[in-house]
Amino acid sequence: MTEYQGSPGRTGLRSRTDAWRATASRYALLPLRIFLGVTFVYAGLDKLTDPAFLADTGTGSIGETMRGVRDSSAVPWLVDLALHSPTGFGCAIALGELAVGLGTLLGLYARVAALGGALISLSLWLTVSWQVTPYYLGNDLAYLIAWLPLLLAGAPLLSADRLLAERRRMP
Repeated sequence: MTEYQGSPGRTGLRSRTDAWRATASRYALLPLRIFLGVTFVYAGLDKLTDPAFLADTGTGSIGETMRGVRDSSAVPWLVDLALHSPTGFGCAIALGELAVGLGTLLGLYARVAALGGALISLSLWLTVSWQVTPYYLGNDLAYLIAWLPLLLAGAPLLSADRLLAERRRMP
């Protein structure tokens, strides 16, 4: 008597499903990388091209924003530091967001870019979003958490980091 091993079609379906799952696992962080990269590039460019944001005073300025959140911030000393030169701080944040976004999209020094994104998000959460209640309505905490998988994993696929690593391995 022969042992039943299932239909041959079932085995083929299982191997295709396993292959799809493996591919999906390898590319799982790519949508997050694209979202965070595009978002941070956009945020940086938006700040750099908005003359109201880069002003020391006035509606929508970085200076007014910092003065408005100073007393409700978790780290008022950081806000005080920013208030020494609001325009310089605004430019630094904007250029930092731009660099983080481009590094993330390109996968160039991806872990460094993710660390930068996490630090920017952390500083914004502790200053600008700190007074938001309930806490989950402030988006900076969600961005901080979103950066952590990229900080841990880097950009192993479709990235400049991978190309550079492969180039170093060549004899």
